Amino acid sequence: MTDPQLWLAAIEIGCFFALVALSIYLVVVGADFFNFAAGPYAMAAAMLTGYTAASWGLPVLFGAALGIAVGIAVSMLTEITVVKPVQRRSGGAELPALVAVTATLFAIQQLAGTIFGRTPLPVQNLLPISDFRIGSLSVQGSTITIVLATAVVLAVTVLWLRMTTTGQLLRAVGDNHAAAQTIGVNVNRVRLWAFALSGAIAAIAGIVFAAKSGVQFTSGLSWTLTGFLALVIGGTGKPWAPLVGGLALGCVQVFGSYYFGATGSSIAIFVIALAFFAFRPEGLFQRKVRV
Repeated sequence: MTDPQLWLAAIEIGCFFALVALSIYLVVVGADFFNFAAGPYAMAAAMLTGYTAASWGLPVLFGAALGIAVGIAVSMLTEITVVKPVQRRSGGAELPALVAVTATLFAIQQLAGTIFGRTPLPVQNLLPISDFRIGSLSVQGSTITIVLATAVVLAVTVLWLRMTTTGQLLRAVGDNHAAAQTIGVNVNRVRLWAFALSGAIAAIAGIVFAAKSGVQFTSGLSWTLTGFLALVIGGTGKPWAPLVGGLALGCVQVFGSYYFGATGSSIAIFVIALAFFAFRPEGLFQRKVRV
């Protein structure tokens, strides 16, 4: 475990997991709901970015802006047309909404495959950073972009949650929906903020990571699962907990694959997930709900 190249790979993929986990976290905090469609939002945004560059010749930054806009729009539509109506008809029960969102996940994947094609798409790096070396360590420009994007998005999100009125309202609604409604908070609007910001972060995650790995229409499900597991490990107690969970999961995946092969890495992730579900379902950082 002394190879710096492996540690760099673990940080890189861990940052991606952290961004997807942060996307899921915001809806948990703001709407008390696990939005499993975050991975497809990331996939759709990345595919749109790659498609507009390859087919229309648009600059990657313009395509990325379109991708982020689509991520926000699809996430908000998920709340308006799927989650809220299903929860209203089921009396606020969570399971029917989770089933509906899971169906939405597969619907987005199939729609993306129909629109953008069913073959992998390359995506250009958002930042004009060339690959370079530091001694024996080879660093790709896409790696720097992923790390920088994670740092900026996480810092902005933490500051927004802690220092702005809208961020504090989002946390208040997630902590106690009924109490927030009683004091006159527009709960529906705040929930929509949570979904919108979640969609934006998921889109950014997909776009920056696709520059490293490419993207295909089936990527959404696996991205959702890894983001969810990162959130399970980190917990929802702190805004930066998804980063801890993402980096931990990244280390397990990279070092597990290196020492035990892809199958060993999958087994290790599965065992860790079971351990957290069984013995610490609240994750490393437990959420404290104000009543």
